[in-house]
Amino acid sequence: MADDCPKCPPAGAPLWLATFADLMSLLMCFFVLLLSFATMDAAKFKKMAISMENAFGVQRDIVAAEVPMGTSIIAQHFSPAQTDPTPLEQIKQTTNQDSSSLNVSIEDMEKIKKQILQTKIEEIKDQASKIEESLKQEIKAGLVSVETEGLNIIIRINEKGSFPSGAAVLKAGFEPVMEKITTAVNDSVGTVYVAGHTDDIPISTDWYRSNWELAASRSVTVAHFMLNNKGTKPERIIVQGYADTRPLVANDSVENRAKNRRVEIIIRQQDPSLGLKPEDVSKIIQTDSL
Repeated sequence: MADDCPKCPPAGAPLWLATFADLMSLLMCFFVLLLSFATMDAAKFKKMAISMENAFGVQRDIVAAEVPMGTSIIAQHFSPAQTDPTPLEQIKQTTNQDSSSLNVSIEDMEKIKKQILQTKIEEIKDQASKIEESLKQEIKAGLVSVETEGLNIIIRINEKGSFPSGAAVLKAGFEPVMEKITTAVNDSVGTVYVAGHTDDIPISTDWYRSNWELAASRSVTVAHFMLNNKGTKPERIIVQGYADTRPLVANDSVENRAKNRRVEIIIRQQDPSLGLKPEDVSKIIQTDSL
């Protein structure tokens, strides 16, 4: 009769227990997957392993003092402690120089400067040759002369054919010569100095009180003629007057005094070696541009 008692449970496990066991198994698999996707932390993994060992029981054939860990391409440490990524070893070449340029000795600096200056002088000589060719007839007639002096091209206008004695007005017929000179000057580069010179014989007239005024007036006349050309840049022109302070030859004869009475147009270019820095020299050495 005891088997028919409604208060007694049926024989065997309850029906819900199988469903509950499946649910627990699925939950465990879910958390195991989460653990496999997560970043491995050695300390936490050890604690979890101990917890699962205590909960489910794990039989060890060989007792291990520490839980073995896998290797990583970032941190290769076989320790359960928290580790930082191992930094890559770097090998760098060091130098005592602050700049990236080569050390340049004083001898190299001077050598490069001389080479640059010599190259510039050769260019100036080529320019002077072209000016001489354009004024070939005037040079042959003794009206002008062209020469170089360092970085300067000197176009010398002689008094013969250019100015009357004691006057600062160009002679009639000298304009074509001045046109050629102006064209040659405008085709060049550099600062243009127009300098007037006289001989040592004093002058005192109603127009000119001294040789200083005569020399300055003649240089102004030449400069004004050049500035009337549209191709002339006023900022390049500098007017000077020296009177008899810078003679070409000694004022001891009529011929020599005639040589000293002149107007010089000096085309002056800057020295390219000035302000040259060591790094510039090192670049020239590396490129071997000279």
